[in-house]
Amino acid sequence: MKNKSKISTGFIYSFGALGGLLFGYDTGVISGAILFIEKQMSLDAWAEGWVVSAVLLGAVLGAALIGPSSDKFGRRKLLLLSAIIFLVGALGSAFSPEFWTLIISRIILGMAVGAASALIPTYLSELAPADKRGTVSSLFQLMVMSGILLAYITNYSFSGFYTGWRWMLGFAAIPAVILFLGGLILPESPRFLVKIGKTTEARSVLDNMNKNNTQAVEIELKQIQEQAAIKSGRYKELFSKTIRPSLVIGIGLAIFQQIMGCNTVLYYAPTILTKVGFGVSAALLAHIGIGIFNVIVTAIAVSIMDKIDRKKMLIYGAMGMGISLFVMSFAMKYSGSSAAAVIALVALTIYIAFFSATWGPVMWVMIGEVFPLNIRGLGNSFSSVINWAANLAVSLTFPSLLDFFGTGSLFIGYGALCFLSIWFVHSKVFETRNRSLEEIEATLRSKAGEPEPDFENAQ
Repeated sequence: MKNKSKISTGFIYSFGALGGLLFGYDTGVISGAILFIEKQMSLDAWAEGWVVSAVLLGAVLGAALIGPSSDKFGRRKLLLLSAIIFLVGALGSAFSPEFWTLIISRIILGMAVGAASALIPTYLSELAPADKRGTVSSLFQLMVMSGILLAYITNYSFSGFYTGWRWMLGFAAIPAVILFLGGLILPESPRFLVKIGKTTEARSVLDNMNKNNTQAVEIELKQIQEQAAIKSGRYKELFSKTIRPSLVIGIGLAIFQQIMGCNTVLYYAPTILTKVGFGVSAALLAHIGIGIFNVIVTAIAVSIMDKIDRKKMLIYGAMGMGISLFVMSFAMKYSGSSAAAVIALVALTIYIAFFSATWGPVMWVMIGEVFPLNIRGLGNSFSSVINWAANLAVSLTFPSLLDFFGTGSLFIGYGALCFLSIWFVHSKVFETRNRSLEEIEATLRSKAGEPEPDFENAQ
């Protein structure tokens, strides 16, 4: 363990977030693959929705079953298990002979996606010092967007092959193997180590992550020990008065992130672009351009995450997303003209940029911050389950809703929900930037009338 704690912090953060690459790839690759699967398997709108959404059903199961286990077995071991499930699901999808095998394989793949979404924000937030936690935790979203871009490039590269969709889906096996090998040398979360009584190992990890700042390590270790002494919580505590503000934030952000339509755009962008006049090849190429812009914007968001309040990012992000969707809807009502197609593409790109810079990373950062240590794995898992369930509901119904309402009208509804989210953030979300996880927990307990540890004097 000692050797693991002395490896580069950059390596730890990067490989810790690598599950996000697989998360992004496996959710993004279907956007291009479905154009070919639909034809070769003769899928109707409902079956098409299931091929896309099977990963999301698996994600609900993965977040519900694997996520809470991290409080018992540790973040790192479950990350390794996720890598194995990623590999099995990717290869199963690539070699699926018919519809139902493909569905089952993508559900298995989704279990790894859901597990990663519950594990990685917790793991990164517990490793990072308070002044870097937003930046480090948002690396997960940067990896997600990088994975989506890799999926778009792969989709375009194999679009000329009849069995290209199999290569698109199977390519995810490569980063899955890399994640497993990297995970073998990652350290365990210091907070989990303290929780199971391995204080010396926890101090060693903290010493490495804080660049040998002994005073900072001792302060943080003391805070972790005080919080770890509290008995691990169950669902009863998750719904208690103390945890309620955190639970409201976790559930609300998880639902709003999805019902604002972000993943309908990420999963179905080529479908949307073909409906407004682009050919299949042009739509996939335009998708790559969107993906590149997306990664750049996310990288910028990572660099400023600890310089701007989380609430401000969410509010301005929702505003930009809502306006972009209204413009896109207007352009889609006049689909058929080249000008309308270009306006729709630009508005779609701006929409994704606002999402990538704000709601994409901030939601995952905040659910890794707001829950107390003794219930953090369960709280993150529950929020992830809600997020994936909302994702499943939105994505599964999107093809049918698109057929029923048309491109022009449907996105007006998503835009209205963007503005509703502003009210939620303003009234229900509390700020977490530049506060240690222990200080956030102490504030929650103080609001509930419980004694609040004096972390300020500890410093």
